[in-house]
Amino acid sequence: MGNSMVDLVESQVISAINKPELIDDAIRSQSNVAFLLTGDILSLPKYIQRLKDADMHVFVHLDFIEGISNDKSGIKYIARVLKPVGIITTKSHLIRFAKEEGMVTIQRLFLIDNSAIKKGISMVEKSKPDALEILPGIMPRVIYDLTEKVSLPLIAGGLIQTEEEILSSLRAGALAISVGSTNLWNLNL
Repeated sequence: MGNSMVDLVESQVISAINKPELIDDAIRSQSNVAFLLTGDILSLPKYIQRLKDADMHVFVHLDFIEGISNDKSGIKYIARVLKPVGIITTKSHLIRFAKEEGMVTIQRLFLIDNSAIKKGISMVEKSKPDALEILPGIMPRVIYDLTEKVSLPLIAGGLIQTEEEILSSLRAGALAISVGSTNLWNLNL
């Protein structure tokens, strides 16, 4: 298995699992990457193992997991005990800790205006994640502009509701699209 985001992505639609009951849908989908946005310290081991047993690459979104601290020890626990492929977070310091533990890292950025874009670029230059997840994902021009400024794989997510929105973001240069709508998880992209 490659250790870069580009090597991991087979289906360009990533299952963004925000409720435990969607895990089975993700397993049955064509997605081979799962973003786990639900769970706590007690349920997370079971969720991760179910997805891994289905040959999915699992990324834990630290900002949504209860009971695991957002510090170096929390990252060590995730990396050494739970063993997902990687993490997603808005917090740059956690990216550095996760990289030290050998995990693939995704920095999530909310791009609400030009200032947020500049600040986001500055953050990723310091934390050096393996990929960026940018929200909202329905902005092909911004995706294209970012691919010109940042040499990291881009994952677009947020507010995406149609196949055309997915295709527009992919055409603009996104590596993949993280989608919470299960009806979009089987587009064969």
